[in-house]
This record gives sequence, structure tokens and C-alpha cells, in this order.
Amino acid sequence: MGSAWTFQGQPAALGATTVTLIEGNSFCVSARNGDITPGGPQGVYHADTRLLSRWELRVDDVPVEPLQVMGAEPYHAVFLGRTRPRPGRAESTLMVVRDRYVGGGVREDVTLRNLSNEPAGCVVDVHLASDVADLFEVKTDRVTHIPDVDMVPTGSGLRIFSPSRSRGVTITARDSFAVPGLLSFRVVVPARGEWKTTVQVNPIIDGEESQAWFSELHPVDHAEPAVRLADWHRQSPSLITTHAGLAKALRRSREDLGSLRLFEPDRPDEPPTIAAGAPWFMTLFGRDSLLTSWMALPLDQSLALGTLRRLARLQGTTEDPLTEEEPGKILHELRFGVPTGASLHGGACYYGSVDATPLYVMLLGELRRWGIHREAVEGLLPAADAALSWIEDYGMRRGPCEGLLWYRRMTDQGLVNQGWKDSFDGITFADGTIARAPIAVAEAQGYVYAAYIARGHFAHEMGDHEAERKCVERAGLIRETFNERFWLPDRGYYAIGLDGDGRPIDSLASNMGHCLWTGIVDEDKAESVAHHLLSDEMFTGFGVRTLGSDMGAYNPMSYHNGSVWPHDNALIVSGLIRYGFVTEAQRVSMGLLDAAEAFGGRLPELFCGFGRKEFPVPVPYPTSCSPQAWAAAAPIQVVRSLLRFDPWIPYGQAWAAPALPKELGDLRITGLPLAGARVDLLVRENGETTISGVPEGIEVHLEPRPPVSMLIGHHG
Repeated sequence: MGSAWTFQGQPAALGATTVTLIEGNSFCVSARNGDITPGGPQGVYHADTRLLSRWELRVDDVPVEPLQVMGAEPYHAVFLGRTRPRPGRAESTLMVVRDRYVGGGVREDVTLRNLSNEPAGCVVDVHLASDVADLFEVKTDRVTHIPDVDMVPTGSGLRIFSPSRSRGVTITARDSFAVPGLLSFRVVVPARGEWKTTVQVNPIIDGEESQAWFSELHPVDHAEPAVRLADWHRQSPSLITTHAGLAKALRRSREDLGSLRLFEPDRPDEPPTIAAGAPWFMTLFGRDSLLTSWMALPLDQSLALGTLRRLARLQGTTEDPLTEEEPGKILHELRFGVPTGASLHGGACYYGSVDATPLYVMLLGELRRWGIHREAVEGLLPAADAALSWIEDYGMRRGPCEGLLWYRRMTDQGLVNQGWKDSFDGITFADGTIARAPIAVAEAQGYVYAAYIARGHFAHEMGDHEAERKCVERAGLIRETFNERFWLPDRGYYAIGLDGDGRPIDSLASNMGHCLWTGIVDEDKAESVAHHLLSDEMFTGFGVRTLGSDMGAYNPMSYHNGSVWPHDNALIVSGLIRYGFVTEAQRVSMGLLDAAEAFGGRLPELFCGFGRKEFPVPVPYPTSCSPQAWAAAAPIQVVRSLLRFDPWIPYGQAWAAPALPKELGDLRITGLPLAGARVDLLVRENGETTISGVPEGIEVHLEPRPPVSMLIGHHG
């Protein structure tokens, strides 16, 4: 594994002119003319390996001039370009169309269209190279040399192997002449006619070549990714709103979440999981995948079930300091690249996350509340119990005081910070000093509290009164300890965490918004928390900053110390709504939707935390992932929160008390999955609400659910 898991700084910026196509754990990053130029992060990637680091199309030894990129599906784009003018002509008459499909490799249909009245004779070359580099090396700009790859012509193509021959790529094209590094075509394009060829890129993984998922042997719409995406659209609920920005953001959310789904080839009937984001995190992540599938529940519940099942299969069973695996612990991320080697799970698991484990139990409880997959959910209770055992036997014993969840990396190969703000400087005191481990971060305590509440409900339903009593007691203890140790009465807000000496890490930060979401905040402190989250130091006008502008480490262009993260804000909105701060939640929601509109409907992983009064549009963060899973799910979570939609199907109840801002106008949702049925919801601008299709035996309360309760069987 080496140093793969340590924080190596932010990835190299892709640039505003690059185009990213994704499908599952495959993606392609290129220039706007379709070329992949060497020396940077561009490339064709599959299974955490860069298969091609160069792919440049030349016509008569000259690059194609880009005209337009037409994106269709997330895995598909058409690159339009033109060549330089033909001999004796002032304008170009030769158009180049590159129709590219990404998935398990690449298929590209290349068309030269002659717009003149005489045939065009030309030479078309495709320059190719591969460094067979691991994704981590590319991401952190550590590809220092090109290995001695074997590049073997095969008549109409090339086979490229890594030195070990375990990884590589096959490139083929009809009617081409191949030499190392080059496919060449001698072409005559008829007057007012076309010339076509198809370039097929197939990966070689563990010495075995596999067909790209889009093959020229079959129609595109029959390819598995196309079929899956069509099914995703057909089964997803639809939303109609008079607010164009919201409609666009939700359409983009549905597209991006559909494209980020991960399917296991050896388990074709298993529900999908979801990757964290493109281009650098196209794999299963504990924290990211759990939170994303939670926020996506109104859209699709199979993501949550698939994520829970796969994480259960990968749950820790032994103690390994290098991977930070421990019995019951939920992994941080799964990788398949060359340097990370392989494990019994078919990839390399790293477990350096403190919050994925309680989030696992929380999500299992939330899926139970929606009344879906009951037998499957109950079948995962042993994994939830193992997760709670890890919290008690390992996570709570790493710090100076009992009853809190702490983290400290086990070797210098691991992540220093293991909450969601996992950059090396993500946890700081108000004066800017970096906190030292062991650390107990605020939001993780909220997750543990909510995990025990969730497990207590399972016990209540099963009549296991002893387990129910223990869960209630432990939830109450951590809630009491949290409010005593983290609250800063002279500041009026919660510390971001406690350090190894038990001192409050006194920064004003967004983490306490997650604590509102989980319900661990004492009600008499909630108003002050809401006030600080919406203060000028925290709220930019587009969202709540990760760190207050008056803190010593504040930098609006940093990753975690003053930037704005959409998923963070979506959970803050949920927390504000839970405690009844509707006006504040609406302000954050509308700011986030304005940001989405400025980004073309797609919220990025994060953006810079400059104030809206200073800059009227949000400033992009250069290395932000886009699409990114929990950013894509953020608008869905915001809408659910504003609808105050809370199903409690095991108790035969559901709450819906819409608190939509007037700017959103009327809103209609059809086909919302609930307890095996499809529910329709109509909310008028004046607040009038109609719900139809609710299954028998479910009582709908048109009022908000009470925010906090320790009483299992009621509204906890």
C-alpha cells in the first residue's frame, strides 16, 4: 500500500476546458477537441489505472481545432472540430466528429465529413501512449517517469502492457496501420461525403483483456450502461416546479447520481453502490457513499441497500495497523490500483475513518424508517451490532475520556484527520493552531448518538427490551457528555472537537450543523447555534462556510478552512429544519440553489467561501470533483428537508409539513417510493398540501415532527 492513504495535498487542477465522461469506475478526461495530452492528469482510466496517457488525433500532422462539445449522457459526448484549410482554400472544408462512449474502456466513432466539391486526400494519425499509472500517482502529480511498457503492434491495433504484464490496454481500429505509439490511416474522403472508423479501447486487468462496455459489435442503446440509465430514469420519481433553477438542479442530480452508481460484475443481481465522485474518487467510500445514499432516499432506496450490503461484506474482521482495519469497523475507501495490491475483497481496503461506522448504523435505521427491504434490512443487524461494538471497544478508548468517539491514525501511512474534514489542517483552534490527535470531532458524536437511537428502535420492534434499554442509556450518556464537554458558553457555540488533552478545539465551524441534524444538540442551545451558522462570519450568501472568517486558519480558497461544501450545507438545512429554524433553513437553501444555477445546475464538491457581497457569483475551487456524489445528492436532501417529509413506516406514521420558500412556487412530486408504494405530493405556493397514494395503515401528519425525543417508539 505504501503511502497511498496519506494526505498528499490537493490533486492537480483539471482546468476549465477539460471534459470528463464517467461510467461506473471508468472515466476519461480530455481536452475540448477530444485529445488526451501527456504531461498532466488527462487520460482514460479504469479500475484506478490510467490506461492511456496520450490520445491525440492529427489530420495531415495538424491537431483538430475544437468547435463544440455536445454532452448527452454522462458516459457520452460528441466532439466537433475542423481541420486546417485544404490546399488552395481559405476556409476549412473538412469537419471532424469524434463520438465517444466511456465504460470499461472506450469506443470512439471518428467521422471526417468533406464539405467541398472535390475529394479530400489526407493522412489521419492517432498518437497513443500509456504510463499504466496508478490513480493516486496521477492525482497527486507523482508520475515521475514512464515505465518500460511493452507496445506491440497487432496489425490493425496495439497492445500495451505494464512491465509486470498485469495491466495494460488494447487499441484497435479498422483499416489502420499500426506501429508503436501510432495508428495511421490513409484516407480519401469523397466530395460531399464521409469517411468513418471506430477506435476501440479495451482494458487489460490482471492479465485478462475485457471488452469495453460499448462495443461496435452491438447497438449503443443495447449496451448495459445505456439500459441501466434508461431504467434509472424510468423508475425515478418526477418533480415539476415553477422554479427553473430548482428543476435544473434536480435533473442534474438525477443524471449524476445515475452515472456514479457502481455495479459488481460478479453479483449482477445485487443493488448498486455509489462512487464518491469524478474524476479522482470513482470507487466505494464509506462516509461519502453512506451519506450520499441517505440523501438520495427520496429518489432511490436501492443505493442505500447496495451500499450497506457491500460495506457489510468489507467490514473489518481483524487488526491491521497498516490498513487501520479493526473488527466491526467500516472502511474509508476501496481501491484497485497497481501499487495498492489486492486483498481478499478484490481490491485494497483502507479503514481510516471515524465516522463511517456510526453512519452505517444510522443509514440502516433510516432505511427501516422508509419501510423498504424490511427482511434485507433486518438481515444486516449483525453488521450494525459489530459496528457498535467497534465504537465501544476501539473508538471510545482512544481518547482521554470515556463516552466519546476518538480517532488517531495507527501509523504514519494513514490519514491524520479521519472525520469528513480529513485534510491535514482540517481541524484547528480559533487561533489557527492545528489540533493534534487523538481528536473527538463534534459531528461524529452526533452520529454515534443517532446510531444508538436507530438501533434502539430495532430492539423495540423486536421486543428486545434489554437491548432497547442499553441503547437508550448509551445515547443519553453520549448526548449528556457532548453537551457538557463541547459547549462553549462564552462563545455560544459548540467546539469543533476535543484534542488529546481534552481541551475544546474552539473554532467556529460548520460541524455543529451536523449535530443539529442528528438531534444531539440540547434545545436550549439550538437557537445560538443557528444564529452563529447564519452569521456574517459563516454565511456567504451562497452557503455556510466550513470555518468562520474570524478564525485564525480562515482561507476562503482552502479545502476545509473557509470553503463552502454543498453536502455540508444540505445537512445544515436539515438540522435547522429539525429544530424549527425555518427562515434560516430557507436562506441557506436559496443560497445553495443560486450557487447551483451559477454552476450550470451542477453543484461541485466545494467552492470558495468568498462573500456574495464581494463577488456576486460563486468562485470555483480549482480541483473540485464534478460530478461528485454527495454534492449531487444535496439538492434532493434540501427539498426533502423543506418538505419536512419524515416517514416512520414501522410505526404507521409519516410527517409532511412543507416550508418551501415562496420563490419556489408550486411543486409536484409523482412516484415517490414509500413502503412499497408510489406516493404523489402536491404543494401549492400558498402552502396547501395534498398527498395521495399513501399505503393503507399509514397516518400522515401535516405538521412537523418533534425535533428531539429519547423515547423509543415515538418520534426520537
